[in-house]
Amino acid sequence: MIIRMWHGLVPTSKAPAYRLFLNDRAIPDYQSVAGNINVWILERQEGDITHFITMSSWENMDAIKGFAGEEPEVAKYYPEDTDFLLEFEPQVVHYEIVGQS
Repeated sequence: MIIRMWHGLVPTSKAPAYRLFLNDRAIPDYQSVAGNINVWILERQEGDITHFITMSSWENMDAIKGFAGEEPEVAKYYPEDTDFLLEFEPQVVHYEIVGQS
């Protein structure tokens, strides 16, 4: 199993709307792809900036490519992200799960 992690920054004033967008639009998109196991949205406020991490688990790298395309390290963005994000990080990170309880 592989974990895919993306990080984004939004103004704290827009965090509630972005959280809603992620839950209504992004999570269903992830879940629509064969091989997606789970999606979690993590949020941490830091003053005027709120950090979001999307952490998704996948069966394998081929499943991730079904979501992200042939260059799975490249971050996938939605048109609506321009209304919220302060920057567009170009890449995501992947971790292979090697231990579990």
